[in-house]
Amino acid sequence: MSGTGSERTDRAGASSARSIIDNAGSVFRTRACDILGCEVPVVLAGMGGVARSELVAAVSEAGGYGFLGMVRESPRFIRRQINEVRAATKHDFGVNLIPAATPPAVFEEELKVCIEEKVHSVCLFWDVDPLAIARLRDSGILVVCQVGSLRDAEEALAAGAQILIAQGVEAGGHVRGEEARMRLLAEVLKISGDVPVLVAGGIATGKDFIEVLDHGASGVVLGTALLATRESFAHDYHKQRVVEGSSADTLRTTAFHINWPAGAYVRVLKNSVTEGRHGDPFQPRLQTVGEDFGRALYRFSTDSPLRSTTGDLETMAIYAGEGTGRINDIVPAEERIAGILDEALALRAAASKADASAGEPASPVCYAREADDAYMGFLSHAELVAFLNMLLEAERAGARAAARLAVDLADPAAQAAMRELHANETYCCRLLLDEIAALGELPSPRTGEFYVKLMAVEGNDARVAFLAKGQRWVARKLRETLPKIRADGLHARLTEMLALHETAET
Repeated sequence: MSGTGSERTDRAGASSARSIIDNAGSVFRTRACDILGCEVPVVLAGMGGVARSELVAAVSEAGGYGFLGMVRESPRFIRRQINEVRAATKHDFGVNLIPAATPPAVFEEELKVCIEEKVHSVCLFWDVDPLAIARLRDSGILVVCQVGSLRDAEEALAAGAQILIAQGVEAGGHVRGEEARMRLLAEVLKISGDVPVLVAGGIATGKDFIEVLDHGASGVVLGTALLATRESFAHDYHKQRVVEGSSADTLRTTAFHINWPAGAYVRVLKNSVTEGRHGDPFQPRLQTVGEDFGRALYRFSTDSPLRSTTGDLETMAIYAGEGTGRINDIVPAEERIAGILDEALALRAAASKADASAGEPASPVCYAREADDAYMGFLSHAELVAFLNMLLEAERAGARAAARLAVDLADPAAQAAMRELHANETYCCRLLLDEIAALGELPSPRTGEFYVKLMAVEGNDARVAFLAKGQRWVARKLRETLPKIRADGLHARLTEMLALHETAET
């Protein structure tokens, strides 16, 4: 029998995807591919709970490289997952572990299993653990370290990391640093030597892929883009939220913190928890909101909903990166990877064609793609820099005002709200500094006059109201200007900034 129509379509799609991957393997092969043993420089992030054997095997079969997300898992479960991947694919893969989020005794057992099973690689995240890196390397296991700052990268290299993953602040899930992926990549490349650097954070398209490779990366790490696939172990609710969401629907928060180091940020899709409808996330009383294989799940926990999860899914951590708005369907992992690579191949071919014809006489017709930004209604370079510096001055003033009010206010809940606002304003300052630097310009050293005006207001209640007015002003300026900004990356970052100020408005 020839099979049903849908089966024939799936087979045809798989054949097409394989052809794209084979072609991309000859165009985009990097040193990371040689070390990892994969065809294309596309790596599956070791997402806890989500990146299990089915997804890891699918990514490996699609020419990429996968990491099992095994944070805080039992040795028995890790061993079973390793064997399931090996039964499904002959390709190499790794295991992702997080010492800082795992009880020491459990982490010791996890390491033992990886060493006993002779896994190809182990990826470590959060604090750099030199002893663990040394043990893995002594056992012949490749060590990959994900870092969020230049300091982390320096420590990982000194400890013996053989591949680095530079995680930009655009990433979903647990986010280590505060720098945009391209800025962090540039910093890490200056010290990495011959150690390949992969990039993670909001990568969802061929354009993203080409951008990081053209700036010296050895590959990309996909999280959210591969969470929304058929083989992912994420709950269907989680996948659908990603498909329906946009980058503006994501935010960084410390609300989901149980089982992780204090003060750790996560990027999630907004829900009733991030909107503050369930009280103080750091209250001492645990509130059960669900269950996973008999294990209680608590509100404000870092657990995300999985296929096996039941309960109040809406209040759980719905991890998603800034690439969310560019993920519009739930497809097989191979199809997702092939789609990204197909777009990247088309962009590379177009660039090659443009280079080849660069010496040809220009047409007298003015095409839209040839017009400069000002002609098309976008901000010019000088206007854009001026706008970003205006925002930077305003955010410095807002951060200073929130810090002062966090001390002056008497109500603990109001103090907590001001501390959260201060964290958001500080984050926005870093965002703006990164973007101004990326434009090759110097940031304004000034703090806006807003702080002086706020301190001239009588009474703390009136000052809080005045601060809210300032948040509305920034949000209005962003809404007015976002349509005039061409660059996708900057547009996404400022859209996130707008979302933070809209939250503050309410």
